[in-house]
Amino acid sequence: MKRIYIPLLSIFLLQACSSDVLNTSPETIKQTAQFYQDQAQLEQGVSSVYGSLQYNGQYQLAMLAIGEIPSDNTYDEVPANDSFTYGEFDFFTIQPNNSLISNTWRDNYIGIQQANIVLNRIGAVSMDQTLKNTRIGEVKFLRALMYFNLVRIFGDVPLATKETTDVNEYFGQGRTSADTVYNFIETELKESLNLLPASQTQKGRVTKGAALGILGKVLITRNKFSEALPYLQQIEPLGYSLLTDVTKIFDVANKNNSEIIFDVQFASGVNGNTEGSQAYQMFSPSGFVSGAKGHNLPTMNVYNIYTSGDTRRNAYIGLTSNNVPYSKKLSKPTTAPIDGGSNVVVLRLADVYLSMAECYAVANDFTNANLYLNKIKNRAGLASVNLTGQTQLLDEVALERRKEFVGEGHRWFDLVRTGKAISVMTSYFQNTPGYGTATIKPYNLLMPVPQDQINTDPAIKQNPGY
Repeated sequence: MKRIYIPLLSIFLLQACSSDVLNTSPETIKQTAQFYQDQAQLEQGVSSVYGSLQYNGQYQLAMLAIGEIPSDNTYDEVPANDSFTYGEFDFFTIQPNNSLISNTWRDNYIGIQQANIVLNRIGAVSMDQTLKNTRIGEVKFLRALMYFNLVRIFGDVPLATKETTDVNEYFGQGRTSADTVYNFIETELKESLNLLPASQTQKGRVTKGAALGILGKVLITRNKFSEALPYLQQIEPLGYSLLTDVTKIFDVANKNNSEIIFDVQFASGVNGNTEGSQAYQMFSPSGFVSGAKGHNLPTMNVYNIYTSGDTRRNAYIGLTSNNVPYSKKLSKPTTAPIDGGSNVVVLRLADVYLSMAECYAVANDFTNANLYLNKIKNRAGLASVNLTGQTQLLDEVALERRKEFVGEGHRWFDLVRTGKAISVMTSYFQNTPGYGTATIKPYNLLMPVPQDQINTDPAIKQNPGY
């Protein structure tokens, strides 16, 4: 179990799932049957939902890797490391038995099951109603976030919205349509808005701003730009602000700063240096630090798109003595390479501003589109622009998103939702040495369903092409 600032529930409550969806073992049922009897136990349960975000299949490794390596932003320096697990994403040769794909499915459903348990039992717990509403809002948000990630990666996925005590309930039901899952996500996030506070006294907890922002991103993903904009517009007045110095955004000494709306918490140097994140070691160039694996490194292509004077290049990307790019958004641990203390940012104000710019551009409101686009450009030391064409503005927003969020797990999902993944990656392969055999096909826009899920329940069918 990885460390977050919020105390975590004992791991036996989170080991309920095996390879099948939301599996709860009889032993775990016995252990949890009498749990959640008071507020203290309920708080532990809520903390365990947060804790699931730190798993390898969620924000410790998977969301950063799956959101970047299939794109032109990052690549796998040493594909053979870890049995080609990450290299498969680089060349679109992903197999249904890929361990990261399996972990992604499993670890998200572990979190979803824990969220379902909390939401099922919180009503009977005696506690202050305002606090209870806040916790319900937090857990609904977290469950919606996990489903959002699942549906973006796999498409149709089983939709489980109640505590599972008998796995046979889900056998034979197969996958729920992506539209139905997205509708559920929207409903969950809208309900959480009325329950969440504008701010939290404890860092790392969900706030109303996070729900507004992720709801906006969900709606944009569904091409509902006019619906997304009013939610995004409500975030700026909540007190968030861009940092003037981009080098401070990911500084571990400046965690949870005014630009961060929601991030997954990690701490280094806890319990014998074993509870931090593996991301720094996994995503550092080979030989850069002890045991570095060379996965998910920035490409020279993205390094070279920063123009002169753009402060983000040197703030976000470094070069080794051999001119191999590496991410500066992951700080070197002071303890051990596997004990990273960098938080993983899920949503920050720069994302909101560029999302707003995109919404305004789609609506042909070029004044406001330029306004929010220029907030990001100016912060990076670049001159303002005054673009007057929708296509030109959308292209510029996409370029700024690529430069601003390199390594944060957004680029692949941006390419897919805008319909540019195949054309961009085909061009990238044709113009980048080492990719002579790489191709991207329409079916690659979704990842394969883990084979262990299909083996467990044949009603869960594979995505076409795999």
